[in-house]
Amino acid sequence: MDNWRKSSYSGEGDGNACVEIANSPTQVAIRDSKTPARATLTFPAGAFTPFIEALKSPYSTVTDFARFRG
Repeated sequence: MDNWRKSSYSGEGDGNACVEIANSPTQVAIRDSKTPARATLTFPAGAFTPFIEALKSPYSTVTDFARFRG
């Protein structure tokens, strides 16, 4: 993937201390903007939105994310 974007919330100063996202019709990838050459976290396109929604949940735990593994 080569179409990486930063959040619109990434401002001056800490703008490089965020995550970047890239997507294609079949997958979504996330990487650390400070170390873009390192590993990425990749999701099937349909699993990304439920993952983000689970992160927003006040009741989520790390074990909740086991269901997102293929």
